[in-house]
Amino acid sequence: MEYSFPHYLLAKQSVDDRALNKDVLNALKANLPQQPIRIIEVGGGIGTMLGRLIRWDVIQRAEYVLVDAMVENIEYASAWIPQFATEAGLGVERIEQNQVRMFDKTNDLQISLERADVFDFIQMNKEPADLLIAHAFLDLLPLPDSLPKLLSLTKALAWLTVNFDGMTTLEPMIDTGLDEKIERLYHKTMDTRSTGGDSKCGRHLFRHLRSVGANILAAGASDWVVHALAGKYLEDEEYFLYFILHFLEESLKGHPELDADAFAHWLKARRAQVERGELVYIAHQMDFLVKRNADFSV
Repeated sequence: MEYSFPHYLLAKQSVDDRALNKDVLNALKANLPQQPIRIIEVGGGIGTMLGRLIRWDVIQRAEYVLVDAMVENIEYASAWIPQFATEAGLGVERIEQNQVRMFDKTNDLQISLERADVFDFIQMNKEPADLLIAHAFLDLLPLPDSLPKLLSLTKALAWLTVNFDGMTTLEPMIDTGLDEKIERLYHKTMDTRSTGGDSKCGRHLFRHLRSVGANILAAGASDWVVHALAGKYLEDEEYFLYFILHFLEESLKGHPELDADAFAHWLKARRAQVERGELVYIAHQMDFLVKRNADFSV
């Protein structure tokens, strides 16, 4: 199987749709200022959050800046976003290669795609947004040190979604001891990345956010739950599961605490479960809507 990260991001769109905490989303809707607004999304991938906010009628008039460090994500977004707009019945005007306008009688959105490391973008950015979005991103960063810099990108609101919080479950079990060891070692890789990361990011954000002068307006679970219905996974979620197993393999391949043959057998058995529509995957995560205090400073 060919593993493509942009394909994975597209495949998990339906998983995220279910997972995003609807109480936190409603709080976002209630607190958004009058549109048009400026939105910055960091770690924005291929643009699926933008598409979601349009589909869910959260934004109608906005300047949307999508920031991502991966060239392939920006290239994919440049093609996918106009395609999404056309399929949604919106007019599309490509201003430049990485600038697109989507519009109709009620919607007018100016999209800019920025390929940049998030901290380089923070240095370059001249105008803070009305809303900062970080989706499935904060648990990859050194916290809490990164938070003041990130929050400097917003005048007020930040919607921080799908922050991993220490639980990965694959059912049915294959070998209780091995399953538990793989989960423990996988989580440990998140805690020991040289670039930062936290396998319990979700729960730790409660204290981290308060420590940097952010008021939590709403918080709640945003668990990924993927299972088959009548033996078939929804949408493209079979690919999503194969990619999760691929990511586990890449993270733990050659680990000194794992028997290589046992791990290879485990992966083969898990992929067979996906093939048969038997694998259930659950990951526990947290969403937050926060507002910067008036006396916030970087």
